[in-house]
Amino acid sequence: MLHDIKSKVQETNLLLRKQSLQTILDQLDGEVMQLSKTDRKKKYRKMKQNPYSFYRGTAYLYYYDVTKIPFSFHTDENRRTWIMGDMHFDNFSSFQDEAGNLVFDVDDFDEGYIGSYLYDLLRMVVSIRLLAEQQGINDEDDRDELVVAFLKSYRKKIKKFAKREADPKDLIITVDEAKGPVKKLLTKLEERKATHELHKQTVLNEKGQRVFDRNKENLRSVSQTDYNHIMENWSQYIASIDEKHFKGEAHYQIKDIVKKTGAGVASTGLKRYFILIEGTADDEQEDDIILEMKEARAPIPAYFVPYRERFWEQYDHQGKRVVATQKAMHHKADGYLGYLTIDNRAYYVRERCAYDKDISPKHLDDVKPIKQSVKIMGKIAAKIHARADQDIDNDLMDYHSEDEIHYTISDNKEAFIHELVLWSRFYKRQVEQDYQIFLEWLNNEFNQQNKNNSK
Repeated sequence: MLHDIKSKVQETNLLLRKQSLQTILDQLDGEVMQLSKTDRKKKYRKMKQNPYSFYRGTAYLYYYDVTKIPFSFHTDENRRTWIMGDMHFDNFSSFQDEAGNLVFDVDDFDEGYIGSYLYDLLRMVVSIRLLAEQQGINDEDDRDELVVAFLKSYRKKIKKFAKREADPKDLIITVDEAKGPVKKLLTKLEERKATHELHKQTVLNEKGQRVFDRNKENLRSVSQTDYNHIMENWSQYIASIDEKHFKGEAHYQIKDIVKKTGAGVASTGLKRYFILIEGTADDEQEDDIILEMKEARAPIPAYFVPYRERFWEQYDHQGKRVVATQKAMHHKADGYLGYLTIDNRAYYVRERCAYDKDISPKHLDDVKPIKQSVKIMGKIAAKIHARADQDIDNDLMDYHSEDEIHYTISDNKEAFIHELVLWSRFYKRQVEQDYQIFLEWLNNEFNQQNKNNSK
């Protein structure tokens, strides 16, 4: 009898979670994102690789869960933070800023929104655990140590900003400030030429003109309709570029356009293009610039956190919101940032940087190098939260986020860390359980449904 009850309890628990997961996937991927069945299959193939890939592709499931839990260290409802929205280990990378510095920073702003700073931190600490296990760190205490290292680094830097002992606008992680895998990454990139991406993605045609290499697996010719629409609306992008970065209309003259495939897990189904522009025109072969134009949708946190009318009034264009988020969080942002609308779809534009590169997994083979990396990431997380407020004349916030965050955690700093360590343990297990439920649902209901629909 007891065995039957236990089985029924477990069966019911899993069934309810499975129904929740299926509903969220159908609603967010199907109805909200409007991914085609083909795109959903592509996305789910990436998500099924391992629990970390699944986690990266289900930010909406994370927000569905986390926004229902009354954590102790939220800031006041009227003192929220401009958050990155999808902070995880692989959304930190290297790039070259507008001043020519090789830096390490956050690199994904598609989900930028106003919400509790905790949503970034909670998402990040779970990703640290999942990444660590994927890299062979199997001891729970070791994974705790990594989470604590990130949180302490964040907390200490927030305190320095709140005490005005440091300025978030001055925090730049270059090779001199970096350690471990981040230092190796930036040091290696110093050998790379600025034309690396240009030579990687393009070739000279029979006329001696530089064009995209359409033999590459992830580059496809665009339809004439798409080409015409981009050309017809390109002036919107040019008009959106910051005046201080504008280089004259001839600089942005389009020379070639291709469709970019092979997006990251969360970006599957969003339209992306590579656009080759003239550049300075000093050297026909070497001065062309590659821009990336990517579709922007409403940020995932917006579906789960309180609605903010002023935010939507100011950032009704989703490309503009993504661009504004990057400018708010980066010390010296990409000078090619801009946005436009085509067929009621919002896009943002940025340079395809020759120095954009993630930390190599081979450099994350032990606790020490991962710890060195997450300490740097903790500082950066504090910087983006502290910087994206009135420091940049942000009229959405008449306060300093670092003050509010420091005030919330300063009297109970050990309890703050303890709560997030416990959460990261709990939610990692939840992700792993959800991953197994997802695999079962994918192999049975989802695939079977698609087979039936194709008959």
